[in-house]
Amino acid sequence: MRSNYYDSLATRALDGEDLSDELCEQVLVDPEVDVLPLLNAAYTVRKAHWGNKVTVHILNNAANGDCPEDCSYCTQAKTSDVDIEEYPMKSREEILDEAKLAYENGAFRYCMVFSGRGPSKARTDQLASLVSEIKSTYPLEVCVSAGLLDDDKAAVLADAGLDRLNHNLNTSEEHYAEICTTHTYQDRINTLRAAKRNGIEMCSGLIAGMGEPASDLVEIAKTLRELEAESIPINFLLPFEGNELVTPQGLSPQYCLRVLAMYRFTNPAAEIRIAAGREFHLRSMEVMGLYAANSLFLDGYLNAKGASSNRTFEMITDAGFEIVSDFAAGDLITAAEKSASEHPVDIAGKSAKKTLDELRPAR
Repeated sequence: MRSNYYDSLATRALDGEDLSDELCEQVLVDPEVDVLPLLNAAYTVRKAHWGNKVTVHILNNAANGDCPEDCSYCTQAKTSDVDIEEYPMKSREEILDEAKLAYENGAFRYCMVFSGRGPSKARTDQLASLVSEIKSTYPLEVCVSAGLLDDDKAAVLADAGLDRLNHNLNTSEEHYAEICTTHTYQDRINTLRAAKRNGIEMCSGLIAGMGEPASDLVEIAKTLRELEAESIPINFLLPFEGNELVTPQGLSPQYCLRVLAMYRFTNPAAEIRIAAGREFHLRSMEVMGLYAANSLFLDGYLNAKGASSNRTFEMITDAGFEIVSDFAAGDLITAAEKSASEHPVDIAGKSAKKTLDELRPAR
């Protein structure tokens, strides 16, 4: 492709144009589209909205396993045979202590994830109390992922000061029944709209590599644009023996970078986050993802290990990006190096499960 092709992608995205489905699919699959100029165009859009900043998120897997849903990609699903460390909801003290650790480890946003179909009224009130206490104690943005919500429950969380609600679409409406049967795509849309109606920012993304065609990834991108999602985590399926979905399909490093770029063009002002699978699937090209995305997770995912924090911080700063934190990058790296020497992480070439100590660092 000539240089004006890539320039046009950036210009049209910055002008707010809704790119055609055909053009978006071309970005994903056309071998004539070169990845490096594509990322350069994506970076032009990213820089206009986010500069050189990278926001770091830390997940708290606050209740693990015992889920009645059958999401075929998930280690916590009732249909999964993965041997995970199951536990009910962590105590208030443990969750607050992990919020403190997240802040001190450089997190901009603290994300609490609770397994299950959705919270009861009592659980919603409990979550609201936690959100309020965390927000009043630490200068952290707070995100909650708790399953399906209606307007009443979203209003309770909004009143407590919740910044974002995470509820991923994961795949397209047409493909949804192939990955989950215990709830519907529309259930997820309804939850996201309830959050939006109540003034909570929307965090919703996808999992690539579940056998979907490129057109599905385009459809999800366009749906998230229509919903005006402020945050879009892009996951790449991790293989765990025991899940119904075990083998990621089509996820070469270059294809993953194309996905990130396409989401930047279709959702130019959104926070695009490289989520689960970045280390496993991007491999040596991992840092290139930050030329399209402006956010990532630190310290792994729900039940999957991630790269050590010092490696991630060094990757960000070595590429000339700035970590959004109250702490200096050098201090974060020094502290992370000390932690890495005491608790080394090895994820090369495999999906490694977190230990109980990693899942519950404040226990």
